[in-house]
Amino acid sequence: MKSILLICQKELKSYFASPIAYLLMAFFGLIFGFGMFTATRDFVRFSFQMQMQGGGAPMSVNEQIIRPLLGFGSTISLFLVPMITMRLFAEEKRSGTIELLLTSPVTDTQIIVGKWLGAMLLYLCILLMSVVNVALLFAWGKPDVAPVLVAYLGLLLQAGCLLAIGEFISTTTRNQIIAGGVTFFVCLMLWLLNWFTSFDSGTLATIVNYLSIVTHFDNFAKGVIETKDVIFYLSMIFFALFITSRSMESLRWRS
Repeated sequence: MKSILLICQKELKSYFASPIAYLLMAFFGLIFGFGMFTATRDFVRFSFQMQMQGGGAPMSVNEQIIRPLLGFGSTISLFLVPMITMRLFAEEKRSGTIELLLTSPVTDTQIIVGKWLGAMLLYLCILLMSVVNVALLFAWGKPDVAPVLVAYLGLLLQAGCLLAIGEFISTTTRNQIIAGGVTFFVCLMLWLLNWFTSFDSGTLATIVNYLSIVTHFDNFAKGVIETKDVIFYLSMIFFALFITSRSMESLRWRS
């Protein structure tokens, strides 16, 4: 466990030693802040219109602002994940430090999990940029806390899945651009799978739809924790880290 934490710490420091972490946090904060402004502006406008028209059912802050915002945040992750993971192993291979890493007194599992945790912590730091915006809604309104926490849990599980996939892809090349591009393509395909099967109810369509990361995030966005969704994300993380270990094993044989 100590070796995993040391690798995680080293990886996290490497992100903040370069402009990568700050640029990603600024990018996410700017885009999410723009989404926050748009959502709250429309919410206030529609609220005034309903009052002028004689009332009606009160609008929900959770449903009208927070849920769409966090769904928007998960979409932004498609662009963040490749930039986080593309350097995990590709940079090590390009700079020649992969040999030192492979001959160090740590196991492949410790290296893989440590790097994945470092990427997860960076993503968590980026996600904290959205907490500032959401906190303002709690300061000026009365949204429910539980659905927000569940939605954030869904974001972390979804990111963990995509980061593990990106880590595997990073082990297959020494070119960071290729690693980032392939990771983005795979993440996008996992995102669009439910679109391809939205008007089909066959067995194959059901299976393909189940593999979509969007399908399993929908319940989290609603504030509902379904066991099947948690199992899906954890299984995908485990599988991606497992094939990463097999890729690392092949690197040891070749080096």
